[in-house]
Amino acid sequence: MTTEEQTATPKVSRLQENLGRIEALTSRLIAATSARKPHDLALDGPSQEVFLKAAAAIMAGMMQNPAKLMEQQVGYWTRSLKQYAAVQQAALTGEPLPEAPKDRRFSNPLWETNPAFAYIKSQYLLNAEAIQTALTDMEGISDEDRKRAEFFTRQIVDLFAPTNFLGLNPDALEKAVETEGASLVQGLENLVRDLEANHGDPGVTLADPAAFTVGVNIATTPGEVIFRNRMFELIQYTPVTDKVHKIPLLIFPPWINKFYVMDMKPANSLIRWIVEQGFTVFVVSWVNPDSSFADVTMDDYIREGFMTAMAEVRRATDEKKVNCVGYCIAGTTLGLTLAHLQKAGDATVNAATFFTTLTDFSDAGEVGVFLANDFVDGIERQSMKDGILSRAYMARTFSFLRSNDLIWQPAIKHYMLGEAPPAFDLLYWNGDGTNLPAKMAIEYLRNLCQDDGFAQGIYKVFGSPVSLADVKLPLCAIACETDHIAHWKGSFNGVKQMGSKDKTFILSQSGHIAGIINPPSKGKYGHYTNEAPMGAPEAWLETASFNQGSWWPRWRDWLAERSGPKVKARQPGTGALPVLCPAPGTYVTAVPKPMD
Repeated sequence: MTTEEQTATPKVSRLQENLGRIEALTSRLIAATSARKPHDLALDGPSQEVFLKAAAAIMAGMMQNPAKLMEQQVGYWTRSLKQYAAVQQAALTGEPLPEAPKDRRFSNPLWETNPAFAYIKSQYLLNAEAIQTALTDMEGISDEDRKRAEFFTRQIVDLFAPTNFLGLNPDALEKAVETEGASLVQGLENLVRDLEANHGDPGVTLADPAAFTVGVNIATTPGEVIFRNRMFELIQYTPVTDKVHKIPLLIFPPWINKFYVMDMKPANSLIRWIVEQGFTVFVVSWVNPDSSFADVTMDDYIREGFMTAMAEVRRATDEKKVNCVGYCIAGTTLGLTLAHLQKAGDATVNAATFFTTLTDFSDAGEVGVFLANDFVDGIERQSMKDGILSRAYMARTFSFLRSNDLIWQPAIKHYMLGEAPPAFDLLYWNGDGTNLPAKMAIEYLRNLCQDDGFAQGIYKVFGSPVSLADVKLPLCAIACETDHIAHWKGSFNGVKQMGSKDKTFILSQSGHIAGIINPPSKGKYGHYTNEAPMGAPEAWLETASFNQGSWWPRWRDWLAERSGPKVKARQPGTGALPVLCPAPGTYVTAVPKPMD
């Protein structure tokens, strides 16, 4: 046997082994996809009306101004021809290719050095730009329709990026050759495993599920659960200072995700940090609802959640007042609660903080593309059938706001390259979502988002309308500059309309999570402040001061001024409420009953 034959034999053996694995995986793939439950098709994408309106606007523009169309087309043809000629020249002479726009999807050197890959890349980017220009130049179409057409067209353009196809992805091809196909087999195994875990629905695993255990290496700040009802567990954290501020701090996280986004690893735990600053800290850990919660309403969240938690914190500390924090949807609901308490003459809350909170939905930002009736009608039909708005639909929606980062790039690594997901705590939390009760979800989408009820003064709490002007206590609001979920200008406009005479607005760099979970020790993102009256958000930012580093110390100082003198630190369970179990409690890890 020749040396070449000896070398080839193991390769043939490995190839046969991989082919055998593919056959077994294909059977599992078919079984997994067949297990997918039917769902309302409106949840899969916008109605055709979105694209029909865009097409009509483009056609009308062509008819009204054919010279503009010809100018665009000639420019596109010219650039395409130049790119083709440049690639041909490089292939014949070895001359370097013209410098192309930077795009991290095309980081492999072959996209720059190989004429074929370089042409594919440059032509894709040129085509994407031409499509974007056509949409931008549309006339005779509403701003809302334009935004939706641009957003969903961008999703299609991103979907067809050459990197998303095996035959056009040099990273995947190189690794397949290097591993003799094993990477592709492993990628298929990863795909099948994800489909099985999601009962046939697509959804790439973003983080290693075995890398973290809640209460073991994340959500480890010491504390105790001291109250529990059907809606939440109340955690009181163990003090680490001898003295604490008199007025306790109660944090309401969003019930779309788990509370431990604020208590990841000790180094980036906001909860641990604020405890260390000398505050008595309580956090609500919401239940993950199943279909038995179908008829739970926003009023129930306010009554059995917010107001009950406030009352129990006052019982536990024997204090008359509390300071409160609301994050995202919990911030919106905290605003509704404060407005109701103000009208009822209840001074329970001394001061409030809002993290990335929208209360004025007149411009909902990027997420607004999902708030039209085509989506919301589908959500309502599916939610009323299931009793819940499933976390899977919400996760998919939010992922599309950053599709390249949260869908396509992870899918390439996981399925084409056969890589295991990273051990990344934030992505692990991102995949640990919760359901929403059906009735509450529809009330939120219809009455708050679509009708803009809070800003319009027509949203009813316990039967009586409340408005932003009813929020009159001291408040601090933190928004994030690149937030795709609660855009900062919308947050600013809501705070501007609140009735408080004591307002502090802070704009953090980065997005919805990283801008909030930004510990001072990292020295990563700065923030903007401005003492001027709140006018237009653009004008506020133009004259704002930029501050290096985290906003946490600034907020601590603001909170300390509104938290009273120092008193002896309070230990969980020594007040009127006994200890039920250690933090992080039972609700955070409980698995809701599956849908029928």
